[in-house]
Amino acid sequence: MNKIKQILSFLISATIIISCANRGTPSGGDIDQTPPVITKSEPENYTTNFNSEEIKIYFNEYIKFKNLQKNLIISPPIDPIPEITPMGFASKYVKIKFSKPLQKNSTYVFNFGESIVDNNADNTFSNYKYVFSTGNYIDSLSIKGRVLDAYEREAPEDISVLLHEIDSTFHDSIIYKSKPKYVTRVVDSSGTFNLSNVKDGKYLLIALNEEDKDYIFQSKTDKIGFHKQIIELPKDSANNYTIKIFKESVEFKFGRPKQLSNNSIAFGFEGILENPSINLISKIDSSYTSNIIKGKAKDTLYYWFKSYTKIDSLKFLANNKSYSDTLKIKLKDTYKDSLKITSLQSNYINFLEDVKFQGNTPFKKLDTTKISILDKDSLKIIYSYKLDKINNSYIFNFNKVEEDNYSFNFLPGAFKDIYNTYNDSLSYTFKTKTFDDYGNLRLNIINAEYPIIVQLLNKIGEIKYEKLISKSQNIDFKYIIPAKYFVRVIFDSNKNNRYDTGNYYIKKNPERVIHLLDELDIRAGWDLIQEFILK
Repeated sequence: MNKIKQILSFLISATIIISCANRGTPSGGDIDQTPPVITKSEPENYTTNFNSEEIKIYFNEYIKFKNLQKNLIISPPIDPIPEITPMGFASKYVKIKFSKPLQKNSTYVFNFGESIVDNNADNTFSNYKYVFSTGNYIDSLSIKGRVLDAYEREAPEDISVLLHEIDSTFHDSIIYKSKPKYVTRVVDSSGTFNLSNVKDGKYLLIALNEEDKDYIFQSKTDKIGFHKQIIELPKDSANNYTIKIFKESVEFKFGRPKQLSNNSIAFGFEGILENPSINLISKIDSSYTSNIIKGKAKDTLYYWFKSYTKIDSLKFLANNKSYSDTLKIKLKDTYKDSLKITSLQSNYINFLEDVKFQGNTPFKKLDTTKISILDKDSLKIIYSYKLDKINNSYIFNFNKVEEDNYSFNFLPGAFKDIYNTYNDSLSYTFKTKTFDDYGNLRLNIINAEYPIIVQLLNKIGEIKYEKLISKSQNIDFKYIIPAKYFVRVIFDSNKNNRYDTGNYYIKKNPERVIHLLDELDIRAGWDLIQEFILK
């Protein structure tokens, strides 16, 4: 018996020792993937005759906010925004505290989107809405639709959809001054929206992509879209609305002129240039001459002048389409510009590409006796040229062959500017590739209304190739750099060879734009034929 007791005692001791030796870190169990749950609300969700100064929404665990400012939508907007907690810490309830009385007989919606998460695992309590009414019923009408970009292939994120009530206080400029009656945001990249809990009445429907997120249209920074007709609820509630947002053109204006050098003045501007002119109205002597050119900056004109007498100030009449203004500048002695020539091409040139040389001071003359263009066999190339005065560039055109080198040699004095200064010796070499290094695209566009502008865009929306088409024809893009492209077609309704945007105040929509949904893969040595049916 004693021996059995000894054996049992040994086994128990060994078990204890093994158990102690095998201690380790617990596995922790399953990962928490359960979102928080609401246990109660004070007042209850969908309360009518609401008259409380605060709301409390309780959860079964500690929660926190994540990107509340981006996610939260309060409709109608409340100014000032209520105090909402917790901010920067965890809590088992959300508190909304109002600082002033709410509108009477109105339904309010607090849509928290994806902002409520649990404190431990960031599990999201998605698309929670707290709804209440200060009247005796909850408004239940809704408006649905989609927001697109009028020009770009994809609409920007964070677009607000607004309803302005048509009542005794409504006026045409209300979107510039007042917040809307109701607001929501697009749901996802599809651009869809659903504006719910709206009361019956008449409304103006607009969409805004804005910087300040204050629901007030700022024409210089925001994109806007609008539905032309007034919406009447409940009659129009079954409709599905499509709104196209656009950036308005800034009203044209010349800025204050700035002297850049002894003989150059920069005229900055906002808006679109349309037949601009800068005319001197100061009294000057007969030796005075001037030129206007565009520089690298897209929003600046450069005024160059030449005079043999000292000038203290100049006064100008600046015009652009219907715009006119008188501008004045005081001059001072500063540095003098010297002629500098820049090539606008890279080392490799396309078979259809002209070669351009730009001057920093206005060109006056080109001496072709001091120019030679040679191929790789040192044979002279026959060329033609022209002067682009507004861009101050000489453009050289010549036939090109595969895998060749073209050397441009300019002796001193080949280029002469209006100040009678000349270039030093210059030499540039350009190369061509083979035809098979490029791809070709033929577009067959069906149902077009001419003229149209056809553009090939890269993935980030940059225009890489463009053609102006005035009649039905095959549209050929030759010698394209191999890459993936998207096609954009602009209906140039006013025939001015550019895209014209819209204007909300005069209720003008932008010119119609259609994108080919398919991405085109242009491959080296391949010819692609693509049909594009416009709808």
